[in-house]
Amino acid sequence: MKKTYITTMPDDIGAFLKASRLFSELGINITRVSYNKAIDSHTLFIDAMGTEEQLKKADERLSEIGYINGDKSERGVVLIEFCLKDTPGSVTDVLSLIDEFDFNISYISSEENGTDYQYFKMGLFVDNSEKIKSFLKSAEKICPVKVLDYNHTEKVFDNSIFYESFVSEIIRKAHLSEEEKNTLLINTNLAMQTLDERGLSPYKTFDSIGKFADLIHRYKGENFNPRITYHTVSDDTEIVLIEPPCGSNTAIIKHKEEALFIDSGYACYKDEMEKVIREILPYYDDMKKQVLITHADVDHAGLLSSFDEVLMSENSALCIESEYNGKDGFREQNKLHKPYVNICKTVTGYYPTSPEKIKVISKKRTETGLPLQSVGEFSFGDMDFEILEGKGGHLKGEIVLIDYKNHIVFSGDIYVNTHDLTAEQKEYNKYAPILMTSVDTDKDLSSEERNYLISRLGLGEWRIFGGHGGVKREILHSLLR
Repeated sequence: MKKTYITTMPDDIGAFLKASRLFSELGINITRVSYNKAIDSHTLFIDAMGTEEQLKKADERLSEIGYINGDKSERGVVLIEFCLKDTPGSVTDVLSLIDEFDFNISYISSEENGTDYQYFKMGLFVDNSEKIKSFLKSAEKICPVKVLDYNHTEKVFDNSIFYESFVSEIIRKAHLSEEEKNTLLINTNLAMQTLDERGLSPYKTFDSIGKFADLIHRYKGENFNPRITYHTVSDDTEIVLIEPPCGSNTAIIKHKEEALFIDSGYACYKDEMEKVIREILPYYDDMKKQVLITHADVDHAGLLSSFDEVLMSENSALCIESEYNGKDGFREQNKLHKPYVNICKTVTGYYPTSPEKIKVISKKRTETGLPLQSVGEFSFGDMDFEILEGKGGHLKGEIVLIDYKNHIVFSGDIYVNTHDLTAEQKEYNKYAPILMTSVDTDKDLSSEERNYLISRLGLGEWRIFGGHGGVKREILHSLLR
């Protein structure tokens, strides 16, 4: 049994040795350790492997010595601005007062501004609110004092509670639970450690995670502003493409009074998406709700629980069933992708749909040299598709739908129109490549699949509906196969 401990240790010599001896005495094996004093001087992440009983004893022992479950409710950094006369030694009285109250200084910044005064900004680590109130009263007798808003400054002023303050801000915006907070803490650290080993600055990782989480929740409610376009296929059939600011596109094939959805977007936009869909399909609440997913990524499969029937490839079904049973999906099985995907699932409220809703629509891909292999056929209304499954360049289980009669392609993320993204989509799409190193499982194979897809198409003008970006119009003047 494996467990990740988020320990809060004193910044003293031998602190980790004490924890290591504790685990050793209980016969527990430490499989991963992550600590970086430059980022957070107290938080140490330990992955431990042992029996349920051994880990339970470790919980008790670590709590006894104050390494976990300590009261952090009043821990924080107070950023204070002192208005001091610009004369030698003017800061001495303030420093003496800080020493008298036994506060740690985590940040100092000051420079002359051409006046008779200097503004000293100091970050003080505080674990008692009454103590800081008393300090401020005393400080006001020395000089004018102003408390600044630490939580919304652009710099990291303190490295003794970095993880706690960083994740707490995301939790506040996303309204997540304590259990989800721990998941976010662990995976934020794992992302930092994984990418740090590949040369990416830790603060670049944290900055990207923070901005990604902020974007996801910036477009909730009235700020949800998808681009919606309408595309005629025949007298009876129309495709409506919904492009949210964040996450995958959702295409709706409307045929008379029926509708088939292609991909579903993020779970956190359920209310927003349903409002948009009801405007497009007034009969939405009374119809059989059927969705087909091109692959099992979290941004394509977030709303599957809202549908009566979910269509997909056999490999995608295996992925979602694995997630449903509490195991890693295909993305999490990739060490480089796992932290970001778990962060994404937590921030967007993803939960895998029940396997009972899933209907497999293609035979299983056999091992061949083809980048895309024909694995079946599928029809809806007056559209007839060939189903091709990729080799997993983007993600194992990925499929493409080709309607040769109407020259329509649903390509998922194998073929994405990166040249026609909205401004919001462009900003959102910056962060996954940083936090995953690549959105593809195999970049070269993904490129091979993309080229092969075009070679499968016939002469004439084609409309390719990708997983992100607007419809791509491709005019083929010669056969490429």
